[in-house]
Amino acid sequence: MKIAYIGIDLFLPALEALLAEGCEVTELFTCRTDNLTEFNTGITALAERRGIPYTMERITAADFARLQADGCEMAVSAGYYYKIPVVPGVPTVNIHPSLLPYGRGGWPMPLDILECRRTSGVTVHKIAEGFDTGDILLQREFSLDARETLQTFMQKVYALLPEMLHELVTDFSTLYTNARPQGEGVYLPMPDKALYTFTPQTPFEQTDRLLRAFYGYDCYYRDGTDEYRLIGASASHEPEQGKACFPVAGGFAVCDRQGVTKMK
Repeated sequence: MKIAYIGIDLFLPALEALLAEGCEVTELFTCRTDNLTEFNTGITALAERRGIPYTMERITAADFARLQADGCEMAVSAGYYYKIPVVPGVPTVNIHPSLLPYGRGGWPMPLDILECRRTSGVTVHKIAEGFDTGDILLQREFSLDARETLQTFMQKVYALLPEMLHELVTDFSTLYTNARPQGEGVYLPMPDKALYTFTPQTPFEQTDRLLRAFYGYDCYYRDGTDEYRLIGASASHEPEQGKACFPVAGGFAVCDRQGVTKMK
């Protein structure tokens, strides 16, 4: 298929799977990222190796008109920051890391872990005017472990993508035509900073769950007037030599020193 791809490194395995299926990616649309917690370097490097034109400018209806004129058969989105225009001339689908219609919104994965949910999944759905409300083409479920982290969650997502995207490109017309409406759903708002901030008084189990849920992303430790940003921290009952250790009730948050920033 002749396709356009829209996304960041969070779903780089999706682009790799589509290329492995022999899809011709004519254009790639990505976003400017901080390249500290979220990245675009992998997806742009792949585009450069393959000679795929790419842009970090927000995709517009005019872009879709050009794609349609160039014979684009499908656009695939995954992890894109912005609302994508709904343009009937180019069928557009999104890959979403939840079992829609539960878990609409930009960041359902940490909330699944924080809420100790037992299952989650991956949904491929049509782009619609409402975020994550479009008809469902494909969906797969997986179990969540008691010690799930954001990293292990996404590894389960990645493991499902090759088979799902193979089905998508080999039977796209049928899947798109027969996509099922979602009906009523549950939208999970983006977590605010208060949700991923903890203190010396935060219980160990709560700290552990928070650090697992947001592993690789910002968490904040506040002790009086001092505040630290931690990226890639974990909970431990004992301090670890050579690492930055922040006491909580019943243990420590432990982080490589390169992942710690004292905030002003």
